[in-house]
Amino acid sequence: MDINYRQKTYVNKNIKIKALEYGTGYPILLVHGWPETSHSWRHQIKPLTRAGFKTISINMRGYAGSSIPKGIKQYDMLSMISDILSIINKQTNKKVILIGHDWGAPICWNTAALHPSKVSAVIGLSIPYTGRGKISVKKLWQNLYKNKFFYQSYFQKTKIPELELEKDIETTLRKIYYWCSADGYDNKIKTTFSLNSGLLEGLENPKQFPKWLTSEDLSFLIKEFKKSGFIGPLNRYRNLDRDWAMIPELSYKKIIIPSYFIAGEKDPVRYFVKGYDPYIDPGKLCTNFLGKKIIKNAGHWVQQEKPNATNNAIIKFLANTNIK
Repeated sequence: MDINYRQKTYVNKNIKIKALEYGTGYPILLVHGWPETSHSWRHQIKPLTRAGFKTISINMRGYAGSSIPKGIKQYDMLSMISDILSIINKQTNKKVILIGHDWGAPICWNTAALHPSKVSAVIGLSIPYTGRGKISVKKLWQNLYKNKFFYQSYFQKTKIPELELEKDIETTLRKIYYWCSADGYDNKIKTTFSLNSGLLEGLENPKQFPKWLTSEDLSFLIKEFKKSGFIGPLNRYRNLDRDWAMIPELSYKKIIIPSYFIAGEKDPVRYFVKGYDPYIDPGKLCTNFLGKKIIKNAGHWVQQEKPNATNNAIIKFLANTNIK
């Protein structure tokens, strides 16, 4: 890419965070989810840079090129937020716009809730801001899926999920990306219901992958996950109880800065809780919510599946905030 490209490493105490930076304008920090890398923002970088912003796309701790600390506790929410704050504090004005997808969304939302003076605006993709529930998310899933397989409950096991996902990384990524895409939704791709199964057993590996993820993209991601493995990314899920216990102030903290929500209409996340669609009122805990964009024929990987619609929504929101 030809727009003032820079590769940079940010350091937070003993944690190194790999970053790719483009442009020289007001900083936008792009925070990926699971199982992704900064590559998931490849379609957003040029449009945002041309709109006058500097983009900083990072590989979170646990992912290739960044530190992969040992121990589950190293991946709790406050540790992830600490990495974000360390990057923010190294910017000229010590403030950024945050945009996060999947796990990156709650990391961005919670950073904005706890440190509003550090964040000028925030956009969450696929996951709205939920604050802190009466019980931890881990207990919620255990209650809702008592006798059925649910991937986040499965990830609480140690070693077993890593072994499954790392056995054949190409098949793992193809199955997961297809499962949560609009194509997977249309073809009714679901995980198995058996409590004793793994994540991949019931998922289809399509002969021809949808065009939004090219063979070049997939090859790049395979190399990334061969470097990092899955233990760091899975450890993020293993902190659900710890996150709930450590940040009680999220029970009342609202998002007070300009905020926005983007998601795909066919994202399976909106159906995790039967009878409840979190996309109907994603701004209920935001006091300066500037709207939402639910993109048609997009699944969970919304910024990759429908980049033009996603970019237009982001740029329109940023224009409304007048941040430069």
